[in-house]
Order: sequence, then C-alpha cells, then structure tokens
Amino acid sequence: MKWSATGIRFTSDSGILRLMDDLGRALSGPEKKYMLGGGNPALIPEVAEIWRAQMRALLEDESRFDGVVGRYDTPQGRPAFLQAVAGMLNREYDWHLTEENVAVTNGSQSAFFMLFNLLAGSDDAGLSRRILFPLMPEYIGYRDQAIRPGDFVSCEPEIEQIDNHMHKYHVDFDSLEIGPDIAAICVSRPTNPTGNVLTNEEIARLDRMAQDRQIPLIIDNAYGAPFPDIIFTDTRPTWNENIVLTMSLSKIGLPSLRTGILVACPEIVQAVGAMNAIVSLANGAVGQALTERLFETGEILTLSREVIQPFYRGRCEHALGCVRSSFAERFPWSVHRPEGSLFLWLWFPGLPGTTTQLYERLKERDVIVVPGRYFAFGRNETWKHTDECIRVNYAMDELDVEHGIAVIAEEVARMWSR
Repeated sequence: MKWSATGIRFTSDSGILRLMDDLGRALSGPEKKYMLGGGNPALIPEVAEIWRAQMRALLEDESRFDGVVGRYDTPQGRPAFLQAVAGMLNREYDWHLTEENVAVTNGSQSAFFMLFNLLAGSDDAGLSRRILFPLMPEYIGYRDQAIRPGDFVSCEPEIEQIDNHMHKYHVDFDSLEIGPDIAAICVSRPTNPTGNVLTNEEIARLDRMAQDRQIPLIIDNAYGAPFPDIIFTDTRPTWNENIVLTMSLSKIGLPSLRTGILVACPEIVQAVGAMNAIVSLANGAVGQALTERLFETGEILTLSREVIQPFYRGRCEHALGCVRSSFAERFPWSVHRPEGSLFLWLWFPGLPGTTTQLYERLKERDVIVVPGRYFAFGRNETWKHTDECIRVNYAMDELDVEHGIAVIAEEVARMWSR
C-alpha cells in the first residue's frame, strides 16, 4: 500500500501505539502480566457501584435511554451536560462560564489532536507556527499528534534534587523563548509521566507570557481538580478566556466511554465543535448521560475528594514504600516527587545501557513499564536523561505493584553488575 506522508507518519511505530498495544495484550492474554506501564485507572469498588447505579437508572428510564442511544447530539456535546459542567465550575470557582465555553470530544486525546492542528502549521500568511511545551518530560500521547513533523518545540527542565532519592522538575524560565512562531503553550498538570504539579507561580507566569503574546495557554487537567482530583498538593485550578482547560471522565473511572471536556473561549469551543462534526459527526453520549446529574448535584466533587483522591494517595504511598525497600542503596536512583496522577517517575542516573533495554528485559519477565525516551519530543529527542528514566503506574493491584517494583530492582541491579 502506498501511503501519503501523513499516512506514513500515523502508521509508523510510535510510543503511544507501543504503549496501548502492550496494554491490550497484557490485559487480554492468558499469562499473568504485571501491567505497570499503561494509564488505566484502578477499578475502585465504591466508584464502580456509582456507575452501575447510574447505568441502571438510565436503563429504567425508557424515554431517556432511547434519547441517549438513539439520537445524535450536537457536535459540541449534549446541551444539558454542557450546562451541568459550566454550572458546577461556576459554583466551585466563580468562573462565569456558559455552555458556550464548554465542548465535549471523544476523549481528551482527540481534543488535543484538534487543538494542536487548529493552531500549529502554516497560517494564512505563510508563517509556520508551532506548539511550545515548556517542561519536558511530557505526555506520550502528544508526541505524534501533529499532522506536520516539526510543529512541536520543547524545553528541558531545571532539576531540583530534594534529597539523595527524590527530585522535582521546574520550568526553566531563563531558557524559555516564545518567538512569533509559537501558536500556543501546552502543559499537563499534574504532569503525565512524572506526577509533577506546576506551582501556582509557574502557571501564573506562563499565563502572563501567553497573554502578552496573545496565544492560548493549554492546560491538560486530566488528573487534576476538581475531578478526579488525583492531586496531592494544595493547588487551585485557574481559567480565563486565554486558557484552554481540558478534563476527562477517564480517570474518574470511565476510560472506555471516551469523554473529554474542554473549557475555553467561545471561538475555540466553536472551532472544536466544527472539527467534531467533520471528524466524528457527533460525540458519544453515554458518558455524558451517566455523569450529568453528578455534575448538577456536585456529587462528582464529593466522589473525587472523599473516595478517589484518598485511594490514589494510599496507592502512591504504598508504591513509594516498595521502591525504597526494593531499591535501597543497591544502585543510584531518584524518584520525582509524586504530587499527583497515577505514576512514579523513576530515574537511574548513570544507568549502563538505556531504559529501552531495561523495558525489554522487564517484558521478558512479564513486567510492563514505559521507557522514558517516549516522553521527550520537540527538540529533546536525544536527551540522555530520559534514557535513564521509566514511568511506573501504581494504580494496579498492590501485590502486582510490589512484585513489579521488586523485578525492576533486580533487573536494574543486573544492568549495573555487567
């Protein structure tokens, strides 16, 4: 088959393809796998029961069920759901939103594909414009989303070494340049893969820089407040008409329903709705229908703060304890301070070989992680630091996480002993 340049780009080996392929095979195969690599949230019994109850209520209301599954919604989303999301955010943060500020996409992954390609590329004046990622490492799912190669540019971080075995990344503002070719700034908060939370001061400074240059600041809030609130620092979300804030129902326990939520100025919301109409006609309605009343009543906030956040905080502390006991002083290591999300970001300074090789060794022992090099893109493709890092998901069963981390320790020790 003769592919176009775009076809070649999207069918070539990519980090997100390898990640999702490993995830699917690990969860569907007969052999026991220790899946510490994907971004799948945990199945929390109290949360799962709420979704079952909401599904039962939907099934029992025949007219409502028929309307949800039997009719297209607008390309922007279900009007009642848009109003419910705007209302919840207004009550919580006094943001003065209307439904014209909210759009739904088929998962936040597709929202970023639309946003990046709406903004980056050649404009009507012939100027080539790019998306700036001011803090590497960043989310693996962004890496291959630009239709045109070269539309992303990024910056390496300042690394604060907190103690012998813990560090934190910060935006290196001294090296951050926002030229006329930058169409938007994009960050995730909490950051996937590192669990980093940009400080309130860092976000405010990035927002001022974006406003000065009249470009959007895109904040991926998939793990953040107010829902699913998998965030362990005292952080308050921010929004203004220059900010594009994206959220998702995935990490609250509904990943397969592919419901992304975008909060932005009406111009961007309308553009995303127009792209929805072309790309997918309309959005899936089940996720919106299942959660609409939880947004209206505020129950989604209670669920996030009283069930989901404590659950993941406990899983995080357990995983950190496993790392400390398994790694001890056997080899050099440091973990990024976990401030949110589902992940530990492990760094092995001076590791003989690369973490891509470590990934293959672990895979032979049925432990799946993600090597760090996939989380550096833009102008950071050969950044050695990420070849010394891996991402580990701690949302899985605690015994699986414990076993997986022990195997990681064994294989890293073997690499050092060669």
